[in-house]
Amino acid sequence: MSARDSQWRHRPEELAAFLPEGFSVGAATAAFQIEGAVREGGRGASVWDEFTAQPGRILDGSDASVATDHYHRYREDVRLLRELGVDTYRFSISWPRVQPGGRGGTNREGVAFYDRLLDELLAAGIRPMATLYHWDTPAELTGGWLNRDTAYRFAEYVYLCAEAFGDRIDSWVTINEPATVTLNGYALGVHAPGATLLFDALPSAHHQLLGHGLAVQALRDVGVAGRIGITNVHSPVEPASDNEQDAAFAALFDTVHNRIFADPVLLGHYPEPPEPFVDLFAALAEIEPDDLRTISAPLDFYGLNYYFPSRVAAGSGGVNSPDGESAAMSALPFHLVGWPEFATTGFGWPVAPDYLGVALRELGERYGDALPPVIITEGGASYPDAAAADGSITDRARIEYLGDHLVAALEATAPGGVASGVDLRGYTVWSLLDNFEWAAGYSQRFGLVHLDLRTQTRTPKMSYRWLQSVLSAR
Repeated sequence: MSARDSQWRHRPEELAAFLPEGFSVGAATAAFQIEGAVREGGRGASVWDEFTAQPGRILDGSDASVATDHYHRYREDVRLLRELGVDTYRFSISWPRVQPGGRGGTNREGVAFYDRLLDELLAAGIRPMATLYHWDTPAELTGGWLNRDTAYRFAEYVYLCAEAFGDRIDSWVTINEPATVTLNGYALGVHAPGATLLFDALPSAHHQLLGHGLAVQALRDVGVAGRIGITNVHSPVEPASDNEQDAAFAALFDTVHNRIFADPVLLGHYPEPPEPFVDLFAALAEIEPDDLRTISAPLDFYGLNYYFPSRVAAGSGGVNSPDGESAAMSALPFHLVGWPEFATTGFGWPVAPDYLGVALRELGERYGDALPPVIITEGGASYPDAAAADGSITDRARIEYLGDHLVAALEATAPGGVASGVDLRGYTVWSLLDNFEWAAGYSQRFGLVHLDLRTQTRTPKMSYRWLQSVLSAR
């Protein structure tokens, strides 16, 4: 194939031939975004139920009370996964469905739902990857992750899940994107619980990481059969110019977005804050001595979510964060700037597949032998998909996005690549279905499968048929 012919990345048979033997391809969802049935089966309330009930919090005024109705339609969704031909399905277990209120024993109906889902997946030949926490903290846990006790409540819930499902889950993700929970939920207020604490939100980061470490202990104590890891979102960070201030604030953003969530897990310590900003990280200097030993328990894999790089400039730049409007952003002495050289997704995020290679390279350089095998646990793009008169959905931009990012990751980690020391094991597409996209409601569509919000009809898009062809050609 010609080096100049980049279109081979989008042709199913040629892309299939490029996939290494044993490389896993999957699709992902999250409980709150797809399940619906928020008042059925004994499920308790989560902080996201409370958040969506507050006027003005969700862009289109919607909620997730029905979402994609996966709770009732899971068999149909597993059939879509089976026909797609994926190796793995990454889903999340709803904490308030399994343990309403975040304390006490299991909810029998909640456990029964995931029993049925797991049995359906295994019968379809799909390996389950279960995320134990994908942002739906039980509403009754006062203070959420600002409260150290939530880490211990989380570990108790994980122990219950391990006992119930430990013989059937291939891979466990303890926590999904603690950086997003901290920054969007506790610092900037654009996600639940809606706090605007800026750097005073850092205890929520530490308590999530402690909860992760305690969860690893719980899974090991039960003796689950599957592999254990965590998922962090990484965004390569660059200064907007050669200006020293831009460089200093880029280093600060890299620390607060990437390093404080990876260094403790993989190296057993928090990073040294950039010199001008040491006081901002005081909360991470006052932790209990044994916490880092717990947080850095050995892992079987490290989950990487990648969507876009970040460009940082000094000075306040208005109210926009990548995931919504935040007045708290205007109080910061730095801001994020755009990437005019790149096309953008429906969210306005830059389409920059080469920076996925940069993210993998940074993981390899920073963590070396301490980095376990890596799975890209989320990658995907939202576009304003619309059905044609015949009902078909042509989403060529998503096909190009997925093909380009898959190849970028594999080229980066191949011998001679910029991240050749990283053992990359798989790529997981976000998302199987159009779903409730957090503060954006239903305004952003990431799915391989189109969802009609009125009828709940599922229609595979062109990207679904394309990926199906790639996987069948392996």
